[in-house]
Amino acid sequence: MIRKPLIFAGLLLTISSFLCVAPLRAQEAESVRWLSFEQLEDSLAANPKKVFIDFYTDWCTYCRKMDRVVFTKPEVIDLLNDQYYAVRFDAETESEVIFGGQKFINDQIKKSRNPVHQIAQLLALSEGQFAPPTLVILDKDFRVTARYFEYMHSRKLLKALEQ
Repeated sequence: MIRKPLIFAGLLLTISSFLCVAPLRAQEAESVRWLSFEQLEDSLAANPKKVFIDFYTDWCTYCRKMDRVVFTKPEVIDLLNDQYYAVRFDAETESEVIFGGQKFINDQIKKSRNPVHQIAQLLALSEGQFAPPTLVILDKDFRVTARYFEYMHSRKLLKALEQ
C-alpha cells in the first residue's frame, strides 16, 4: 500500500518538472539567438555562416519597434537562427569589444552627445553619420553584402535576408 502513493508522487513530480521545463525550451526557440561580437568570433571560427547585425540605440523608437514587431515573427526568427549568426549591438555602448584580435572602444564618449562605438563607425555609417536602426548583412567571409539604414517590416527584412 505504501508503494502506490510513492509511485504516484514520483510520477507527479516527473510530469510537473517536464511541464516547467518544456515552456522554457519552447520560449527559447521562439526568439532570435542574439550573439555578442566575442561569441560571433568563436562561432565563425567553428562554422562559417552569414552574419546579420542589428545596430541600435536605447533611444531609438524604430529599434524598439523592430524588437517588438519584426524580431518576434516566427519566419524572421527561423531564418535568422537557421541561416545566420545574429548580433545585436548598441552603437553607443561604452563597452570595449575584442574582435579579430583588435580592441574596439567608444572613443567619442564625453566628446559627442550621441557617441558612436568604433564597431558601428566601421560597419554602420551612412555618409559619415550613424542613424539607427542600421542593419548589416555579411557573407560567411565577413564581407558586407548589404546595409539598410531604416526600419524594415518583416516582409522586407525576409526578402533582404533571402538574397
